[in-house]
Amino acid sequence: MNKCFLQSVSLILVSAGMALAEDKVPLKTETPPPLFVGTPVPINVPNLEPKLKVWPNFEVPAGTVNLAKGKKVTASDSEPVVGTLDLLTDGEKAGDEGNWVELSQGKQWVQIDLEKAATISAVVVWHFHSQERVYRDVFVQVSDDPKFEKDVTTIYDNSAAGKDRPYIESCLGKLIDAKGVKGRYVRLYSAGNTTNKMNHYIEVEVFGKPVA
Repeated sequence: MNKCFLQSVSLILVSAGMALAEDKVPLKTETPPPLFVGTPVPINVPNLEPKLKVWPNFEVPAGTVNLAKGKKVTASDSEPVVGTLDLLTDGEKAGDEGNWVELSQGKQWVQIDLEKAATISAVVVWHFHSQERVYRDVFVQVSDDPKFEKDVTTIYDNSAAGKDRPYIESCLGKLIDAKGVKGRYVRLYSAGNTTNKMNHYIEVEVFGKPVA
């Protein structure tokens, strides 16, 4: 085979590889300041993830944005005990009272409608961070079906049957790798926490790009 041809092909492959590498950029978001109030409650949960001290190094395709900002939120508890569902996507992540929504005890979910299908790189969630606690049975799913009855992809699951480890809440939130899954709706579940039986959310961000 022609040597020049092989060199040309090699250069094309190298250039393509470089283009793909350059297409990735660090995921950045604003994190709120730490806020700790009240008396800490002991956390007796095995196999916890190590606590993060800084925002993780995570790369996403260039042009990735928070698609959840200002989008409509629905929930299994249509009348929250505290707050309103729009707080989940209003961009405010401070842990002060008035910035979070409280859903009833037991297994509950919140759902964000991105309004159109998207390729999702990451989901970041802040449940509650003015006190260290672990939320139980947290799992996150993506689908094009608003009822989540078909074509559902689970991107995170720290329930007893899941493969992910539970984690302690902090002002850094929890970054979940969505691995480029495609879908319009994002649903997040929880079932109480180590402090009480209620379910809370401060903010949810969904980073991705609309499907062309």
